[in-house]
Amino acid sequence: MMLRNCKFLLFVSLTLVCLIAFNARSVSAEDPGLEGWEESSEYNGHYNVNELDSFRGVFQEVIDITPLSGMAPGVGIIVEDQDGDLVKVHLGPKSFVKMDSVGLRKGDKVKVKGVWADIDGQEVFMASKVKNKSRGENVELKVRLTSDGTPFWTMTPEQLAKEMQPTPDE
Repeated sequence: MMLRNCKFLLFVSLTLVCLIAFNARSVSAEDPGLEGWEESSEYNGHYNVNELDSFRGVFQEVIDITPLSGMAPGVGIIVEDQDGDLVKVHLGPKSFVKMDSVGLRKGDKVKVKGVWADIDGQEVFMASKVKNKSRGENVELKVRLTSDGTPFWTMTPEQLAKEMQPTPDE
């Protein structure tokens, strides 16, 4: 009788673990702050890793963005490049991007890495990383893998923890 109870408890425990894991994945996939920002979305289809580029400039301001109709709100920045042009830089969904981690202030020198894209008739820069050159060597905001453009907001907590480690200055 005791063995039968142990098997039943083991079955119930494993079932609960599976249900919790499935629900946790479903909830993150349906995060209301990520509509249109999913890895396979139309928006992320504009990120062509073969076109990787970077530029230096001066941070001007943080802006709210909605790149395409129906997308959840996002965060962008305006950077004045070395030619004096104002560049709209897309960072990611507002539910993910935490600007306080990079401590940007108007006038800070930045280096932005990512790709140029034409989205809804506007030329924008889709960032993978923004380094605040005025605040120190490892003060940066990373939002995508540089190697393949995978958005950090689509990663598991374990993958994200690994990727958020500071990188040496390039």
